Parts: sequence; structure tokens; C-alpha cells
Amino acid sequence: MFQPQATEGSLQKQYDMLSKQLDALLDGEQDQIANLSNASALLNQFLKEVNWVGFYLWKENELILGPFQGLPACVRIAYGKGVCGTAAQEEKTLRVDDVHAFPGHIACDAASNSEIVVPLIKNNQLIGVLDIDSPTKSRFSKEDQEGIEKFTEILIKHL
Repeated sequence: MFQPQATEGSLQKQYDMLSKQLDALLDGEQDQIANLSNASALLNQFLKEVNWVGFYLWKENELILGPFQGLPACVRIAYGKGVCGTAAQEEKTLRVDDVHAFPGHIACDAASNSEIVVPLIKNNQLIGVLDIDSPTKSRFSKEDQEGIEKFTEILIKHL
């Protein structure tokens, strides 16, 4: 049975521990849905001041809702639309301090005020994106971005 370990120290050390926990949790499991489900649950437990943590998977030239923690969400997001579609198109992390100021933002949860989206790329192929929303403006720091990107690197090797 998986037992989360308490995280202490700097934010970087906390993210390092989180990535180690993810690696151990997913060790030996190859099912994509199971691994994405556990990854979203682990992030949701670890991160403070978030209201949605989940994945959109790249299928049939659009992003389709995958495993997540939070309120029901938009099911399909067009390539290049909103924060998720733009991050997928640009294949780079987008950290948005105020989603209401982002052109074309797709509001799935009216409580969301900031967002970070990290593309999942394996073997030069877009798999999907990790999307994390917060009701707090400017919730995600550069340290959060680095930690979440490291987390996704661990995740990708298990997909």
C-alpha cells in the first residue's frame, strides 16, 4: 500500500520528494490511465491552493479530458485554444498568473484565477497536457514550474 511521505525543506526539496514518490508509485505499472490517475491524485494531495489537477490527452487532433481531481471539466479543447490548447501547440509550459487576462481562456471552473499547463511529450510526440488550476491569482512560481516539470518527466517515463 502506498503511504505518502511528509515533505519538508525548500520547495525544490519538496518537489524532489514528490517526484521520488511518483516514481515509486508507478514502478512496474504501464497502464496509462492508471498512472495518470495516480499522478493527478498525488499532485492534488501535495499542492495547496489548487482546485483542479488533471490531464487532457491528445487524440484525433484535439485535447480530450483524461484522469483528474476536481469539479467536472470541459471535455474537449481545440488545439491552440485556451491555455491548454496553446501549451500543446507551443509545446512549452504556460504559467498564467491571471487566467481572465489570457486571450481565449476557457473557463471550466469560475473559481479558477491562475493556471499552469505542462505539455507531455514522449519521443517527440505530444501525449497531452497536465493542467493545474488555482483560485489564487499568481499561485504558481518559477520554483513550482520547475518542480512540476520534473514531476512530468518522471511521469512520462512511465507512460
